Amino acid sequence: MPRAAASSPVARIPRSGIRTLMDLALGDPSAIHLEIGEPDAGPAEHVVAAVAAAARDGRTGYTSSTGLVELRVAAAERVARTHGRPTSPDEVVVTHGAMHGLAMAMATLLAPGDEVLLPDPTFPNWDMAAVAAGAAVRTYPAHAAAGFVPDPAEVASRVTPRTRALVVCSPNNPTGAVYPPDVVAGLVEVARRHDLWLLSDECYEAITFDRPHVSPLAYDTDGRVLGFFSVSKTYALTGWRTGWVVVPAPDVVEALGHLAEATVACPSTPGQVAALAALTGPQDGVADAVASYRERRDAACALLARRGVAHVVPDGAFYLMVDVGTSDTDAFARGLLARRHVAVAPGSTFGTAAAGMVRVSLAAPRDQLLLGLERLADEVADPTGAAGRPLAVVGPAAVEDA
Repeated sequence: MPRAAASSPVARIPRSGIRTLMDLALGDPSAIHLEIGEPDAGPAEHVVAAVAAAARDGRTGYTSSTGLVELRVAAAERVARTHGRPTSPDEVVVTHGAMHGLAMAMATLLAPGDEVLLPDPTFPNWDMAAVAAGAAVRTYPAHAAAGFVPDPAEVASRVTPRTRALVVCSPNNPTGAVYPPDVVAGLVEVARRHDLWLLSDECYEAITFDRPHVSPLAYDTDGRVLGFFSVSKTYALTGWRTGWVVVPAPDVVEALGHLAEATVACPSTPGQVAALAALTGPQDGVADAVASYRERRDAACALLARRGVAHVVPDGAFYLMVDVGTSDTDAFARGLLARRHVAVAPGSTFGTAAAGMVRVSLAAPRDQLLLGLERLADEVADPTGAAGRPLAVVGPAAVEDA
């Protein structure tokens, strides 16, 4: 029988260690799930009501490949209001989640063999999308000692003649770092100086604690920044798969529309209805969720400090990078799941800058989060397990260390 083409870029897509741990944890009914960034609260009632009404009225058919006009208008208005960048609905392409938008952008903007610069630590799906597009992946470091905030000069040093795009993510997944304005402006300047596209993943734009979110779009003067947004994290609509891309270049908008038609026909209509209701309805739930994540962050960091486990205090998103004192984070994560029924994402899946660390999701229910962290601390301290000495890590604002 025919076989998949071994020479296809798809054959080289790496597997995400996050999903590997999640699949293992799904086989353990008693597992505490700290490996996936999934808000524990459900969608707001007015969002569910809007989708139910649309379903009853039969408004569930195909839409334009670039999305509902009403949603594009609402998304443009939101970006203009929150980012201080005048944005037209014609610059917005609705996507099947932000990751779909990023994958389509890479396929559109990069030729086979072009290089894309990803942060390290990195979200593995960016790597996967770049490989699928036939691009070559290079990384720039975001050091734990600097709170995982990159240095634009160091980023610039990684650019080569083949580099075509730079990926930026603030608030960051997996680290929770929120980049200050001078760093964001510096990264846009790197892209401008080297004539790169800048792809800004802003899925966590609304979730910040100690620093305000500043978007690269605010510093874009020549149409090289694409902003990728989602309702998944902000509005607890992960499975509804709706996001949007802000695209200054009309030819790229058209190309993304063609690619969407070729891959998904159009974004999910119920998901778009949900996104529209979320963007235009009451925002109280967002503020409540952010306050809850902040309280969980503080409680989690206090627990780890009490147990003498080093970690970097995040300024946004809902992730916590924890030093587990061993370079083999895959073995640590598997042992933690097998012995103590706690699932975390191993640092190895995020790159070399996450060596010795695991990512913990603060979006889990508070009691489960704290119980899971107590068990994680037990595993670090257990001389018969994957334990080792906690390594000191310096964060941007405050660091809890032994």
